[in-house]
Amino acid sequence: MAHPVDVHVGKRIRHRRWLVGMTQQQLAEHVGIKFQQIQKYETGANRVSASRLWDIADALVVPVSFFFEGIEAEENEAAPKSESIPADILGDKEALDLVRSYYAIPENQRRRLFELARVLSDVA
Repeated sequence: MAHPVDVHVGKRIRHRRWLVGMTQQQLAEHVGIKFQQIQKYETGANRVSASRLWDIADALVVPVSFFFEGIEAEENEAAPKSESIPADILGDKEALDLVRSYYAIPENQRRRLFELARVLSDVA
């Protein structure tokens, strides 16, 4: 069974990789490993060493601390949550694709879309 910290770090690697639009293959090439190893890191099946995490942070242009952000909140998630929002919303590929698409829209149209979404969510 994977350690919860390894799973969290793996999710953060995947999250950042998706945000920057990098494939597992591209990240693996930058770090100097096989893409299968990136897959194992992202699932938490394999633990990421400190030096490898340093290389991954460099490739993804984030500080190493990025991979540990939110870990305290994850441990305290025993309390019930809203059913409509997943616990790991940015770990969801569809949500990340939506965010990427949203920021591809010109700013003035994006603000109008945001207001429409806000109104629709208030009605629901």
